[in-house]
Amino acid sequence: MRMLLSLLVLLSLALPAAAQERKEVDMALVMAIDISGSVDPDEARLQRQGYVEAFSDPVIVKAILGGNHGRIAVAYFEWADSYVQKLLVDWTLLDSEAAIRDFTARLARAPISIARRTSISGAIRYAIPLFGRAPFDTERKVLDISGDGSNNDGGLVTDLRHDALKERIVINGLPIMNDRPNPYGFPSETDLDKYYLHCVIGGPRSFVEVAINFEDFPRAVRKKLLQEVADIGPRLEYGHDFDIGDLGVPAGRDGVQLAQTAPRRASGPPEDYTRFVRPEYELGCDVGERRSREFWQRRFGVTPD
Repeated sequence: MRMLLSLLVLLSLALPAAAQERKEVDMALVMAIDISGSVDPDEARLQRQGYVEAFSDPVIVKAILGGNHGRIAVAYFEWADSYVQKLLVDWTLLDSEAAIRDFTARLARAPISIARRTSISGAIRYAIPLFGRAPFDTERKVLDISGDGSNNDGGLVTDLRHDALKERIVINGLPIMNDRPNPYGFPSETDLDKYYLHCVIGGPRSFVEVAINFEDFPRAVRKKLLQEVADIGPRLEYGHDFDIGDLGVPAGRDGVQLAQTAPRRASGPPEDYTRFVRPEYELGCDVGERRSREFWQRRFGVTPD
């Protein structure tokens, strides 16, 4: 018996910490940031700095540490082409002010890079197994996707969104209405907010927070993170003047938030997250792929690989 107990102790010491104790967290949050060709190095820095500043905000720090368990888990990666995803910070437990400071420092130190095409579907595909190997337990899995263009590479975004929703992953969006000249001459997408609303986000209480430009990104990130961490559910608040037509509500002036609302469930069987999506976009959720093909054909007489 003594030998058996000794063996069990040795085995427990050999196990990784995550196998010995899987802490429960208030939320597992994956942040997926666009570094495609339409994002220049300055814009990439603005995005990164927006997240660094947001996690340094005392209000957000208080919200993270003030939940039921007093901690969340986060991971941060950047994406571009269908198979270009760079994991900058793997799963990290934010359970103290020191842990949050260390996370922001690691994020600030990570090198800035940019790639080529825009594959939101590739980012979602990458995130699904990332959630699957998270060394924490939680009822709330949230994927944040920020970007300045619609999907134009890889699988259809709605197909991958469906796969994520089947895994009970809520997808929120932060589209950036980028009016800066594109290095390739590709026109800006003035309907990107609608595209994200109809084609990208999904799940109960999912929402879109719109940055009116890259300079507005830090404000949008802070607002989005605070809402997610506090789990307060989306509120219909509309910002800069743009046509939101089918929503049937007036536009406002400071920040834009478009929500796919859903009531909280007190009990009962697990929700089917796939039902919390808006009807397909009137222009089609393959509009990014079509625009890309038309642009390259018109300008260069070729279509991208």
